[in-house]
Amino acid sequence: MRDLVQYSIEGLGDIYRAREATVREVVQAYLDSIEAREPRIKAFLQVLAEDALAKASELDVKGHDGRPLFGVPVAIKDNLCTRGISTTCASKILEGYRPPYDATVVERLRSAGAVIIGKTNLDEFAMGSSCENSAFQITHNPWNEAYAPGGSSGGSAAAVAADMALASLGSDTGGSIRQPASLCGVVGLKGTYGRVSRYGLVAFASSLDQIGPFARDVRDCALVMEAIAGHDERDATTIPTPAPDLHGKLERGFEGMRVAVSADLEKWEMDPSVREIAARTVDDLAGDSVPVDRVTLPGMETSIATYYILANAEASSNLARYDGVRYGLRSNSDSLLEMYERTRGEGFGDEVKRRILLGTYVLSSGYYDAYYAKAQQVKALICAQFEELFRKCDLILLPTSPTPAFRLGERLEDPIAMYLSDIFTTPANIAGLPAISIPAELSPEGLPIGMQLIAGWGEEAKLMRGAFGLERMYRFREQHVLGPKAGRERHGGR
Repeated sequence: MRDLVQYSIEGLGDIYRAREATVREVVQAYLDSIEAREPRIKAFLQVLAEDALAKASELDVKGHDGRPLFGVPVAIKDNLCTRGISTTCASKILEGYRPPYDATVVERLRSAGAVIIGKTNLDEFAMGSSCENSAFQITHNPWNEAYAPGGSSGGSAAAVAADMALASLGSDTGGSIRQPASLCGVVGLKGTYGRVSRYGLVAFASSLDQIGPFARDVRDCALVMEAIAGHDERDATTIPTPAPDLHGKLERGFEGMRVAVSADLEKWEMDPSVREIAARTVDDLAGDSVPVDRVTLPGMETSIATYYILANAEASSNLARYDGVRYGLRSNSDSLLEMYERTRGEGFGDEVKRRILLGTYVLSSGYYDAYYAKAQQVKALICAQFEELFRKCDLILLPTSPTPAFRLGERLEDPIAMYLSDIFTTPANIAGLPAISIPAELSPEGLPIGMQLIAGWGEEAKLMRGAFGLERMYRFREQHVLGPKAGRERHGGR
């Protein structure tokens, strides 16, 4: 019996059209994988087995109709609204909340033929880098269950890495797709700000939040992104153009492109294995005749501070709506003020409270100009510097995370160390640029390490071509997932 959970999106389409397997058989294979691995990984807050099998049977009756994600089992981060299905943001304050509508990306996945198989765990309200801040459970890294999967979209990354979903959706405010993709050995993409509608995404920091896909490889990632991208009248921040073709020219790789790398990467603290892979990648690109320029990258000195001022300020505002009056948790009390205080005190976890307090502080009288206004000025400067840099190059290459996965519990008592996990990812969020993490190699401890590409505004097609070029260079899945034998058979060894 073939392993149905190992097919790519296009591979599934082929076997569906040839009637070599039914959608129900494929969905059941993924549900069996969830049953086997989920008790240890804890990637899902909710598995929608009955709904998924019913949808699969419906698709089987119709037969393959040419839709790009026909019969593809997809997992959804639990900060994306799903009509009539619990959406908690991994927070007690929204426990049991059932939205009356679907997020735009959920609608588009269903329209593309995807089967939603479950809702995945996250750091509460997407605030965290380890998936340990969930109110309900801690997600474990499929490569080593003693380690964190990254965050905040750790459940979505772990579900794909553990073959419990063929693809998944996450959200990325400061690196929350790319960092867990790196730590879990999968591909994670965020597009240009406005490329994907945020309608139905529970807000953390509205000027930074973005939705994007996780997948096993770049082609699958491109196909999912094409399905969810495009203008949406319900989100005024979306780019008013159709979704771009991201998979049609992948084979061109780095052809005709110039890549920028940091001229002073050695000044930043990172694991030696990450540094070694970054240096080797630069050498390999040069060896393949890809022009490489060493430059000073925008935002490296300032993006972390800028991000945590702006994101926390917006969180303070966005999370004010959770007061026990309209939806979610309502704590019993004798007065309205006490009800507000108890509901928020009992409903929010420590990290969310920390960020609300920091955000309220930087917006308060006497500190607004010193912090928030100054951060907005720095953001504008970073955007201008990226714009200038992309006049000279096509892509920027740098590590995704300064370290491989860290042990669960290792950074919980040190928020600053946790925040510094985002040092290489926040610049792209500040500037609203498309960025992707591609699995590169394993650390000496056997943990995945990803490398990141950033492209200019609206240049997702270039980004995906470069990502495909790196994927061919690294051959991570062939060597470390499918096995060395598969890698040698497909590519003739190394």
